[in-house]
Amino acid sequence: MFLFIKMGRGLSTILLLILSNSFMTFAWYGHLKFGTPKLLSNWGMFGVIVMSWLIAFFEYCAQVPANRLGFNQFGGPFSLLQLKIIQEVITLVIFVIFTTLFFKGEPLKVNHLLAFLCLILAVYFVFK
Repeated sequence: MFLFIKMGRGLSTILLLILSNSFMTFAWYGHLKFGTPKLLSNWGMFGVIVMSWLIAFFEYCAQVPANRLGFNQFGGPFSLLQLKIIQEVITLVIFVIFTTLFFKGEPLKVNHLLAFLCLILAVYFVFK
């Protein structure tokens, strides 16, 4: 944790949010691509949920410190609203990367790019 504080709270927050959202995306959508491990396959949907929870544990191990480091009431550079907007943009960027790499049949269309432009504008306005 000391390493993250030394890098700067803003950068540390963003890096931890990227890590957190990578785990979150894999926990939420990884089973759609990779299925269920044989160990949990007899458990049905409950096995998929357990597998996702196990992955989500690592999401929380990055998400909670990211919010604590980044929140201005704990000495960080971001307001709560700014943290949330940053997190949402990171979530969608990670999701698009994940979808593009693992789900080749999901095309990225112009309306998706326009939606990303709106998100970039949201970031701009929340920091004004």
